[in-house]
Amino acid sequence: MDIRALRYFVAVAETGHMTRAAEQLGIQQPPLSQQIKQLERELGVLLFRRHPRGVTLTDAGHHFQAEATRMLGQMQALRERMVRVAKGQEGSLSVGFTSSAASHRFVPEALRSFRSQHPGVELQVREANAADLIEALAAGRLHCALLRAPVAHPEGLRFDTLLREPMIAALPIDHRLVQRRARQSSPRPLTLAQLCEDGLILVRRPGAPGMYAELLALCHTRGLRPRVVAEVDRMMTNLNLVAAGVGLSVVPASMSGVHAHAIAYAPLAGCRSLDAPLTLASRIGEDSLPALNFAAQLRASVKA
Repeated sequence: MDIRALRYFVAVAETGHMTRAAEQLGIQQPPLSQQIKQLERELGVLLFRRHPRGVTLTDAGHHFQAEATRMLGQMQALRERMVRVAKGQEGSLSVGFTSSAASHRFVPEALRSFRSQHPGVELQVREANAADLIEALAAGRLHCALLRAPVAHPEGLRFDTLLREPMIAALPIDHRLVQRRARQSSPRPLTLAQLCEDGLILVRRPGAPGMYAELLALCHTRGLRPRVVAEVDRMMTNLNLVAAGVGLSVVPASMSGVHAHAIAYAPLAGCRSLDAPLTLASRIGEDSLPALNFAAQLRASVKA
């Protein structure tokens, strides 16, 4: 039994006449009659009672009509859905992001825009550090990821820098450097030497070394020996510790305002080379249209 046989049967059942059904289907009447007889032989049951002026359904025919109509409807729905899938209007999109990447307004705005333009796509999100996201992406558990500096460049992945922003200092609100600037109308830039007077909190280098490796390298180039008092997995944990007074840190400018009651933020003097990228990581040869559409939207939005 095939879909064509079901279509033929339903046409005859609805018209009650072989000739009219053949005209509706665009075929000759004798082949249609043969197809119906073949279907009855295959099912082992009589579907129609033949009359001089047409046909009527048997009891078995009525049952079969209900099932055939349902199956044809499902097939049509499947065809329509696959058309939407082929256009990237349906399917799923799994996106990973680091907490520091998500703090930039670009990321939630991009996700909101994609959801608005592709409401039929199921969006799955995951937060992790850069190392875990790259591993998941390479293993096929994610379609793409938004992170800061890549910690590795596995074969088969591509990395697009969408934008860059300055790195700024984060220090407890009651820190002496804040008190010195208390009467200033705007935060006075801090030097690396001032930061190195206190313990630094860094995102754990094995998990996300990029930006913090550059910070340490810059310190060493200037003859500074920073004292690292804590290394953590995520930048949000980093700021939690700054708010608790454990030490100072450096974060992307878009994170300023986190724990505003407990953290002061200030520009860094003489550190123009120290910036924070926002990076799109994706798979080379990706065949998911939602993923391709999302990546294209991100790249287009930063060029606009």
